[in-house]
Amino acid sequence: MALLGMLFPALASVQTVIADKPLAFGILPLGGPSESVNAWRPMLDDMSTALQRPVSSVSVSTYEGLAQALAEKRIDLAFVSGLLALDAVTKDRMQVIAQLANDNHSRSYYSVLIVGKDSPIHNLDDLFHHPGHWRYAHGEVLSVSGYLVPETQLFAERKLDSDTYFATVTVDNHQNNALAVANGEADVASNNTADLERFAKRFPEQYARLRILWKSSPIPHAVIIIRSDLPPALRDQVIGFVTHYARHGRNAAAELAKLKLIHDISGFSPAGNDALIPFANIQYTLDRRHALSAQWINTAAMQARLQKIETDHNELLRRLQPPARP
Repeated sequence: MALLGMLFPALASVQTVIADKPLAFGILPLGGPSESVNAWRPMLDDMSTALQRPVSSVSVSTYEGLAQALAEKRIDLAFVSGLLALDAVTKDRMQVIAQLANDNHSRSYYSVLIVGKDSPIHNLDDLFHHPGHWRYAHGEVLSVSGYLVPETQLFAERKLDSDTYFATVTVDNHQNNALAVANGEADVASNNTADLERFAKRFPEQYARLRILWKSSPIPHAVIIIRSDLPPALRDQVIGFVTHYARHGRNAAAELAKLKLIHDISGFSPAGNDALIPFANIQYTLDRRHALSAQWINTAAMQARLQKIETDHNELLRRLQPPARP
């Protein structure tokens, strides 16, 4: 430690002040909270060793719970969906430092609707020609693939609201929603290609009972965010660890095996707040479609709402853009 202090005095100063305080890592729910913690623990242990400080985990069962933990500043860095990141960056003094990349180094995946393999719902016409008939299971409203994208690309486009269109609606995580369809407890559910791959490995028998009904346009992967008010030296250390993990050094192969415990992950690519622009655009599209399909007192009221959406969106895009180089 003395040698480290001589080589990196700024870092040594940071460690003197907060060395005993764990760095709290927030985990996006994948299945249950305990499952998520167990999956991330090997990488977080490596992070703790690299940073020479404890790294604790904050895992919750819902997106809303993670959003609350971020708002209360109980989390120093986190792996989150684009919508959660967008909220955290604009409200909670967080910044994007990296974005997940999968095995083929793609930064995108797809939202899907799934039905039973023998379901009478053969296509979208079957789904949308029977209002009030089917049972639907979707993700939380903060889930990009589980709610926001299907709502934007399928329902709002048809001037429908999924919460009122179906006979029944349940809200749960991707794993439980897939199980509901496989076990005949729901007729259709939202999900995504990455979580379905994980589901297929864990529940092969149930996965064999499923069929993909619809697939979205590409969605950018989840990101890692960090508190902007952490000491710069510590932030730089975290960024260096995350973006090099499983990609560089003699331990890369072993680190990659640990990432496989989490998801179909090959590493994390450096990223900034502008990685959230596609998510801002998705939210903007949904807000506009909801405004256009709503009941208004007059045209002027609708136009005022549309103008407010436009103004807010343009301001958000401005904030997400990287700072201009001098």
